[in-house]
Amino acid sequence: MMLWLIFGIFFILCLIVGSRLKSKFREYSAIPTANGMSGAEVARKMLYDHGCYDVNIMSVQGTLPDHYNPQTKTVNLSQDVYYGTNVAAAAVAAHETCHAVQHANAYAWSGLPSALVPLQNISATILNKIFIGMFFGSFLLGSLFSMQTAPLIIVACYGVFTLFAFITLPVEFDASSRALAWIQRTGITDYYSPHSKAEKALRLAASTYVIAALSSLATLLYYLFALLGHSDE
Repeated sequence: MMLWLIFGIFFILCLIVGSRLKSKFREYSAIPTANGMSGAEVARKMLYDHGCYDVNIMSVQGTLPDHYNPQTKTVNLSQDVYYGTNVAAAAVAAHETCHAVQHANAYAWSGLPSALVPLQNISATILNKIFIGMFFGSFLLGSLFSMQTAPLIIVACYGVFTLFAFITLPVEFDASSRALAWIQRTGITDYYSPHSKAEKALRLAASTYVIAALSSLATLLYYLFALLGHSDE
């Protein structure tokens, strides 16, 4: 029951922040950039300003699927961001492009999330098998893992998720900080394209990572305390 309460609380928080984030992005999408640059042009200028000439900028489908892929060296922007000539598009494009700049400059934290992705995927697969086994009963679970081992594996897997979530935070905060400083310095946001709007947009986006990290930590602590409590019996 406690686990469902934890999930419920953070699920509601995610919905609230997500709804507010979408609302603000719609609002800020009506504010044009000072120089009329699109998200793609913002990304390209930032890459050139930082000497990153081997990174491609791609337009992808979806709502806010924006990300940087270090394996393919591509900054992937949603169509609204790629073609948008507004403060919201500029802020998102600059933030995602900053991940490419971090990668190019060998920023200390930037490589860690990518390095943990394979381990995170393995952990997710193992957890799925455990929870499926628990759903169908201890007999099926016992064929996968022993009843003594399963709780330890669950804690270990959530430990990986929590580590990934918290390591991601300084990378995202650094990217936002760099992006905001750069778009202000280059005049992409000014008195008529309020810099504070871009700052609020990225701050809201960052809050989703904070909630995800705290949710992962709360779940880890729940299973850890459950494991310790079970071992004391």
